[in-house]
Amino acid sequence: MSALRGRLEQQVDMARHVSWHAGGVAKQGYWPADMVDLQQFVRQLPHAEPLLFVGNGSNLLVRQAGFDGTVVFTGRLQQITLERAAPAAGFRQVYAEAGVSATALTRFAAENGLSGIEFIAGIPGTVGACVAQNSGCFGSETWDCVARVLMLNRHGELIQRSPAEFEIGYRSIEALIEVAEWFVGAWFDLREGDGSVAQRTVAEFIAKRRDSQPLDVPNAGRAFRNPEDNFAARLIQLSGMAGARIGGAEVSERHPNFIVNRTAASADDIEQLMELVANRVQEKFGVQLLCDVRIVGSKH
Repeated sequence: MSALRGRLEQQVDMARHVSWHAGGVAKQGYWPADMVDLQQFVRQLPHAEPLLFVGNGSNLLVRQAGFDGTVVFTGRLQQITLERAAPAAGFRQVYAEAGVSATALTRFAAENGLSGIEFIAGIPGTVGACVAQNSGCFGSETWDCVARVLMLNRHGELIQRSPAEFEIGYRSIEALIEVAEWFVGAWFDLREGDGSVAQRTVAEFIAKRRDSQPLDVPNAGRAFRNPEDNFAARLIQLSGMAGARIGGAEVSERHPNFIVNRTAASADDIEQLMELVANRVQEKFGVQLLCDVRIVGSKH
């Protein structure tokens, strides 16, 4: 590939690039130097090449058989700016590229006297993942603040899209028209206010996550979405699955909606344990737990 400034690797061990520290091998991976370099790279790929965009790999499991395609690692897409024009009285707009961490976005906003995005503080993902999955916590969701998003298509073109062009749901985002595009940036409408208050709120949310989640062992965040009017962790606890193990994978006793890699777990261990937990909750309570982790690759 010509005129590229990023790094291209073949046979990428995805266990080194996901927070579970488990998983198979991807055919190739690319670390773009910046947005322009990413556009150039995508233009040169075969049109049918499977593509997977990865930030921190904190909500991802690549099956043991691997991913037969190209993984784009967005870690160098780090531009974050305060837009000059205000979208409305009492608001300012922040633009962040896909590789900016969720916590970095909240801190940037607070340092500029802006609030409304504090709830994603401590989420181990990036802006790209938060937007693609409508991440949320403490009663708020990412798209509550999204003004518009920047998409990249197969031709390496950048397109701005509004929330009206998507079906926005609980932990899900679907384009209303079927297009091969990926989130590479977003603009957020945030309230002007007391930055010191926002900074304290960010610190409090980070502390809450640290105190209640098993952050000392490899994990991928919540394994399951909360069912309506209930909590997945509560149902897993009551079903007797806290502490259950398959291979090196374990249901956390500290927070039962976390599957942790206790001792060199494989992707198969993790996926099988998630299936076991979901089946046990279904049998005991008649509630179907939906996976909150993106699982890619072939099972065989």
